[in-house]
Amino acid sequence: MAVRKVYGSLDSPATLKVLACLFEHHLDFEFVPVDISASDNRKKPFLNMSPFGQVPVFEDGGYTQFESRAIVRSMGHQYGKKGEELVFWNSQKQAVVSNWIDVEDHKFEPPALELISELLTKPGNGLAPDLAVVAKAEAQLAKVLDVYEARLAEFKYLAADNYTIADVLHLPNLQALMETPAKKLIESRARVSAWCSDILARPAWAKVVEMKLKAHA
Repeated sequence: MAVRKVYGSLDSPATLKVLACLFEHHLDFEFVPVDISASDNRKKPFLNMSPFGQVPVFEDGGYTQFESRAIVRSMGHQYGKKGEELVFWNSQKQAVVSNWIDVEDHKFEPPALELISELLTKPGNGLAPDLAVVAKAEAQLAKVLDVYEARLAEFKYLAADNYTIADVLHLPNLQALMETPAKKLIESRARVSAWCSDILARPAWAKVVEMKLKAHA
């Protein structure tokens, strides 16, 4: 039987999203590190699998896929088990999940990544954050989280009362934000804070965090 493989970097939020989904589905896999600092993602043979040079790539038998959100979606449909699905088989319910995946992609992640860069990455490299960039990103993220707060008054998770891939996709950036002063944006919203604590405590995510800690030990 062919081995599933994930080619990626443990410093890449997109890679961590896919790993979280693999652990949620209790799937065995081999992790193949891609050294982005050495531009290995811009060289062949990696470019044969990911034409834009982005991690991760998921290989499952004879099937190879790039783009983290596409990987997570297809994995949910292929490996979802009754009672543990991260997707819905009902097309209308799944359309709602798709809505919140797009929100994570276009509304949540852009300001989150800016804040992580300014408040975590830069200080880690001995650089001062750009306070104007921080203020703008905080304002943008605050508007998104206000929508989340209202949504979570209706449902336990973003897309439904079930945990879905829409929630999974938030994990890496939520984890990083909670290590910065921007965590105040999450903690000041009771429902968002409870949702964040809930999903970050999932055993599958704990395994991803453990993988990352071991790699950087």
